[in-house]
Amino acid sequence: MTIGLTEEHRDLRDAVRAFTSRQVTPAVVRAAVDADREKAPVFWDDLAAQGLLGLHLPESAGGAGYGLVELAVVLEELGRAMVPGPFLPTVLASAVLHRSGHAEHLPSLAGGGALGAVGLDAGSLSISRAGDSVTLTGTSGPVMGAPLADVLVLPAKDGDRTAWLVLPRDAVHVDELPSHDLTRRLARVELENGTIPARSVLNLDSQAVRDLAAVLFAAEASGLADWATTTAAEYAKVREQFGRPIGQFQGVKHRCARMLAHAEQARACAWDAARAQAEARARGATRVEDEDHTQHLGGATEASLAAAVAGAVSVQAAFQVAKDCIQTLGGIGFTWEHDASLYLRRAQTLRVLLGPTASWRRRVARLTLGGVRRDLRVELPPEAERIRGEVRGELEPAKALDGEERLAYLAGRGYTSPHLPAPWGKGADAVTQLVIAEEMRAAGLRAHDMIIGNWVVPTLIAHGSSGQHERFLPGSLRGDIRWCQLFSEPGAGSDLAGLGTRAEKVEGGWKISGQKVWTSMAREADWGILLARTDPSVPKHKGLSYFLLDMKSPGIDIRPLRELTGDTLFNEVFLDGVFIPDDLLVAAPGDGWKLARTTLANERVSLSNDSSLGSGGEALLELAGDGADDERLTTLGGILCDAQSSSLFGLRTTLRSLAGGQPGAESSIGKLIGVEHIQQVWETAMDWIGPEALSGLGGGGRTDPAWMFLNSRNMSIAGGTTDVQLNIIGERLLGLPRDAS
Repeated sequence: MTIGLTEEHRDLRDAVRAFTSRQVTPAVVRAAVDADREKAPVFWDDLAAQGLLGLHLPESAGGAGYGLVELAVVLEELGRAMVPGPFLPTVLASAVLHRSGHAEHLPSLAGGGALGAVGLDAGSLSISRAGDSVTLTGTSGPVMGAPLADVLVLPAKDGDRTAWLVLPRDAVHVDELPSHDLTRRLARVELENGTIPARSVLNLDSQAVRDLAAVLFAAEASGLADWATTTAAEYAKVREQFGRPIGQFQGVKHRCARMLAHAEQARACAWDAARAQAEARARGATRVEDEDHTQHLGGATEASLAAAVAGAVSVQAAFQVAKDCIQTLGGIGFTWEHDASLYLRRAQTLRVLLGPTASWRRRVARLTLGGVRRDLRVELPPEAERIRGEVRGELEPAKALDGEERLAYLAGRGYTSPHLPAPWGKGADAVTQLVIAEEMRAAGLRAHDMIIGNWVVPTLIAHGSSGQHERFLPGSLRGDIRWCQLFSEPGAGSDLAGLGTRAEKVEGGWKISGQKVWTSMAREADWGILLARTDPSVPKHKGLSYFLLDMKSPGIDIRPLRELTGDTLFNEVFLDGVFIPDDLLVAAPGDGWKLARTTLANERVSLSNDSSLGSGGEALLELAGDGADDERLTTLGGILCDAQSSSLFGLRTTLRSLAGGQPGAESSIGKLIGVEHIQQVWETAMDWIGPEALSGLGGGGRTDPAWMFLNSRNMSIAGGTTDVQLNIIGERLLGLPRDAS
């Protein structure tokens, strides 16, 4: 995996990985750790020769003319390899100088002839002005990379504002400090009543520097998190205790799965922050800001929001995952010899230097309350316009139709599920699906939502007979046939293959006996898909068959289940000798497990039309109000970061599809994070409303926060519990061993 999604970015990742595998050996890393004082790495000249130091700078400044996304790809790889030395401080310095319009040092920084560093804590540094004369005095806070820096970018107090200065090393005194990160060290910068040129004061606002730092720190943090996750998982596969690999223990497996979720969040947020900065620069966005008030113009606020999300999520994620890595490694992780401690030290250094996670969360909250939203639209390729014209013309007649006629028109032309093959869909690729969605919205058209039919119809297309196609597909696509799903049982929920409902072969068909549970829409549905055991003598996954059940058949007893909300969406369904004809068995006896797991290669591609924060995040913003205190802002910011992460997972999955790639880990982790996010939204909403939330503030219906809170509890159970989802992530994505049973 990598921050970048394009083939070019993957090639860049591979090139950097090849470089680090050759040049940044364990001996090189340990030499940096053991050195009395930091020295320029032995591979620095070779690294500079790769052109990586100027990747983000224009060619006129000695750079390669790419951007921050490409630089983020490089930083992720260097972080993964624990590359010692001042790469991050140097590229941050050149990025800040380029942003300020100060070009003097850029060629030397891009070429590796000069090293850079950026301080984020002014300490006691301050400037005073007398005419054209500027005097600097005081001592900075710790500056990463300062022991080797030739060019220093430093903050200093300028009255009630912060000024940013660029100074050569020979203009200041650099005092190296004992450093938590032994591979990239710290120093303080001192100057006592020194006169500096007025041109040393940069035309730059304080937040722009911190945003750039957040972007680049987040990119490196993504690499740290990836290494820690991979290292923990690989160890858990082979380390045995109590006669089996520790990765088989659910506690370890779930911790590693959570680590992967954190690492993917770090990656997605770092990627978005880098591309948002690039987008803002491309639009020529500007911003005027002081310490207490911000006036945002153009697209810079969006970029600042994305940077704040990365600052709040990515660096904290790396820190958490590094701690979890050591816990998974056990005693070996606590030794000096293992590199896990180096990753923990670097992740914590990034986190502390960037500033408290809580402060970044509050910034996310304040920007969002101020109306800033991240636009996650996809830029479609040129061929989309040709497709758009065809779709628009075909949809035009539907606008004059109503009700069933409109639904039938749309279904007959493949618009109910465009991703399905013709004649049931349009065989639409990813680009076409997105164009259709845009044009349907623009025309005010909505095809029938098949709900459970969205799973039934693709399965029938792939495995059903021609007779089943003609009988069920047109009506399902139009909305004439409503479906329910009869899979789960009292003793077979997440362990679906353990179901006990029996299908006995009789003349002309099958007799079904058993009990199903948690069947939504059972009372309204015309037909159901049913899994039943047709052969109890074979392993449990192989003895299942997939049937189509007429819900009006004799012998069916449907009993509503009252849920903790008080509603009765779900049902128990009792089957007592229910007859199903042979022509309603899908595929062959014993194929049920395969059919239940069917997914088509041409999967549906979509992007949410809602805010990038989701409906829950927007609802919580209304409750937060303008007078929220720091505690509430911190909580709100954390929730909004999770909302943004979930939207970014969806966006990255869509972009992979547009590029013809397969889904990444985001698609598996999105549900895990999304479910816990929405549960936290409504729990927090009730806390903020207070006692009024306990008395039906919203009228007791589905707009009531209390109802939403209660209903959200099913989300971590339905469709596979969170516990099972963590097992799946651990086993399928990280390769951890399955349970011995």
